[in-house]
Amino acid sequence: MPLNHDAVGAKSEPGERSWDSKDAILYALGVGCGVDDLAFTTENTQGVQQQVLPTFGVVLPVGGRGAWDALGEVNWTMLVHGEQAIELHQPIPVQGTCRSVTTVTGIYDKGSGALVVTETESVDASTGAPLFTTRSAAFIRGEGGWGGDRGPSGGRPTPPEREPDHVVRYQTSRDQALLYRLSGDRNPLHSDPAFAKAAGFDTPILHGLCTYGFTGRALLSALCGNDPARFKSMEARFSSPVFPGDELTISIWVTGDGEAVFQTRRPGEVVVVDNGLCRFS
Repeated sequence: MPLNHDAVGAKSEPGERSWDSKDAILYALGVGCGVDDLAFTTENTQGVQQQVLPTFGVVLPVGGRGAWDALGEVNWTMLVHGEQAIELHQPIPVQGTCRSVTTVTGIYDKGSGALVVTETESVDASTGAPLFTTRSAAFIRGEGGWGGDRGPSGGRPTPPEREPDHVVRYQTSRDQALLYRLSGDRNPLHSDPAFAKAAGFDTPILHGLCTYGFTGRALLSALCGNDPARFKSMEARFSSPVFPGDELTISIWVTGDGEAVFQTRRPGEVVVVDNGLCRFS
């Protein structure tokens, strides 16, 4: 059954997700934080108050039924995570419960596949106060070619032709995906060698959102002095896979007051996160 192209506007039922101090720490460890990041990796260090990485918000929303169901039957093996954005309305608390609603905001014909764009609004379940908004674009191979709108083009953030203002390097571990998966994404593509080979990879690949989290750490450090209250938003496109054990190089160009573009590469100067834009204060 083909994708339902009339699903634009479909909303999910509200879904709730609770987290606590341990969940926030586990996420931080999963994106490479350690003994140099005790504000994010401990809850009882003398003189240090626990904080939460802003990109933790990309793993928290859980919309109820309704949005993706409206798309019809989706072959999940043909789906690739293409883009991700998060906008913070306040720092994420160490523990809480969010209520999330997902809306299908676009379905675009890219020829070889369909691009499905969704937006999820998450609020504090106890107060109704906005917490964060996430936006995601998923490319579904084999679902294009129906003659639909190709979607917006151009206008993507690109690095200026000069040296970056900041360069941050992080080394991922060979076990990185095994730790990151404990924050929720148990797709065997990231852990099972046989499954990865069947998908065309020599070894399991790192979660795209794990690379996103490493990149967010670099932005938080270089632009915000590791203060989550100064981190306003982050958006980017995934352009190539990362393998556990790769070194990540994040290049950051400050392009305006409270705005920077960024790019993440793995060894061989392969761009893995592109068209990045961060807003901060």
